[in-house]
Amino acid sequence: MRVLELQTQPAWQGFVRCIGIALCFAAILPTHLSSQAADGPYARIGILRPHDGDTVDFEAGYIRHLDWHRQANDRWTWYGWTISNGERPRSFVYATFGHSAASLDNPVPPADDERDTIPNITPHAKFEGVGIYEFLPALSRGTGVPQPTAKVELLTVELLPGSAQGFESILSSERSFLKEETLWYRMIAGGKTPCYVRFRPRPSLSAILESKDEQELPGTVKGLIATTTVEILNLRPTMSYGLPPLQK
Repeated sequence: MRVLELQTQPAWQGFVRCIGIALCFAAILPTHLSSQAADGPYARIGILRPHDGDTVDFEAGYIRHLDWHRQANDRWTWYGWTISNGERPRSFVYATFGHSAASLDNPVPPADDERDTIPNITPHAKFEGVGIYEFLPALSRGTGVPQPTAKVELLTVELLPGSAQGFESILSSERSFLKEETLWYRMIAGGKTPCYVRFRPRPSLSAILESKDEQELPGTVKGLIATTTVEILNLRPTMSYGLPPLQK
């Protein structure tokens, strides 16, 4: 999402300037963005993979696009994470949570959003998918809106056909053993189904590693699963929009 203009300064100076802009507008976001109430169970979660050697320009362009969202008075909260450990290193995860179906029908003007996306993001990254997910409180500990923490463990589970009901039933029966925030979402649209993702927000990598007893899925679901992927995400406050203060 880069503004088309002649570059008369080194690229790193432009990137630093964009970071400054992001920090400034984050400080003056409207108060309704400082905390996101869950209006419903739905989330939009997407992946962007920066082109090789283009990470700096991608991040600068994404920050400019967030400034467009501010100017458009976007009332949604957007999380931004970089994958630090996993099969997709440096890929960028962006997401918005806590929406009703009606809320998803009312984003910022899509045509204007796309018009700003084309020069700022698409030259520097590939969209690798955007899914709509439903929060599953019966399987989870916490609300459908993750706490903003420095790290998140993201588990993606693809099931064998016809296994969804059994999978959810087993996880629901194990819910009482969850000690900390653990959020499950079922994919509704955007990829192969049945597919689930689990977010475990934590303040540090050590907190994730020290709670590895909660990482393992119940043994009784192993026969229902086709594939699992575990990734560690780093929260990017300057590449997020409207988040409440970081939880430590």
